[in-house]
Amino acid sequence: MNFLWFILIGLAAGWLAGQLMRGGGFGLVGDIVVGVIGALLGGFLFSTFGLSTGGGLLGSLIVATIGAVVLLFGLRLIKSA
Repeated sequence: MNFLWFILIGLAAGWLAGQLMRGGGFGLVGDIVVGVIGALLGGFLFSTFGLSTGGGLLGSLIVATIGAVVLLFGLRLIKSA
């Protein structure tokens, strides 16, 4: 069941990051991939800087979305270079 929540949060985070970065979505699978990788990146960044969101569904969504935004920003920098 945790895996299903991880995928759903990844999907929501990927979609939110696509909207925040004013780019087109990547489709269902692409949004899940961006969200899941963003969740891992966001978790790493938050732990590196000693930040915490308090856990829970909303906290996980915030961390995953921030990580996905950072991921998309980095991908766009690489793509434009």
